[in-house]
Amino acid sequence: MNILVFTLLLWLVSALTGFLGALTGLGGGVLLVPVLTLVFGVDLHYAIGATVVSVIATSSGAAAAYVKEGFTNIRIGMFLEIATTLGAVLGAFLLARVSTEVVGIVFGLMLLFSAYHSWQSEPNVAPLAKPDKFSALLKLNGSYPTPQGERTYQVYRVPAGFGLMAVAGALSGLLGIGSGAMKVLALDQAMRIPFKVSTTTSNFMIGVTAAATAGIYFKRGYIDPGLAMPVMLGVLLGSTLGAKALIKMNTKILRLVFSVVIAIMAIEMIVNALTGRI
Repeated sequence: MNILVFTLLLWLVSALTGFLGALTGLGGGVLLVPVLTLVFGVDLHYAIGATVVSVIATSSGAAAAYVKEGFTNIRIGMFLEIATTLGAVLGAFLLARVSTEVVGIVFGLMLLFSAYHSWQSEPNVAPLAKPDKFSALLKLNGSYPTPQGERTYQVYRVPAGFGLMAVAGALSGLLGIGSGAMKVLALDQAMRIPFKVSTTTSNFMIGVTAAATAGIYFKRGYIDPGLAMPVMLGVLLGSTLGAKALIKMNTKILRLVFSVVIAIMAIEMIVNALTGRI
């Protein structure tokens, strides 16, 4: 395979993963790293480095559309980024001190968790009996557009969501992914935010988390421009298209298909890590 064909295939695959990542709120990196390592034979560290750059592109492409449409809760995103950024820096420093086999196994487990989360139907976000004092203090409550008009919502369990975001940030820094599954879990399960708001706010946060670790990966030489450029351009295109599609489509079937794909990738990643092939 010559360099031109390799670059074109990278671009096409990255566009597809960016599209799926924007639709599901999981981030394209959750699928891109195993594709790069298992299909294209890229070293795990370089795959993670390229994915970090692409995750920033994913968030940039999707977040602009989501904010314009009024779905993203920017106050929640910026507040929770305090936790995810601190966790991401810690995870990035741990990467150089952990073997690729261990990272591969952790990544596979993260994929399985993402597959399980993606398989679930839209959670019940019925309001709890007692509002959270932190949400009122920080003015985190908001609204989003629906076909029936503007719908308001309250935010709950802010401390629990903050703690989960710190874990998500550590996974992002260690694995080079957006940890969208953990972010969405914190937003819609712990904090009881409506699903579309959770998904769009997760996409908004993913890029900020990745930006906090990109400098560390670059300093260590894990970002190869020849690899990162087609990946970034493909993901940027796919995430922009995915953001526009999410606003209009029902993603239930897509989430089910996506969960099956990443579950297969998870099993293959763990097997390759245990057998020393990554």
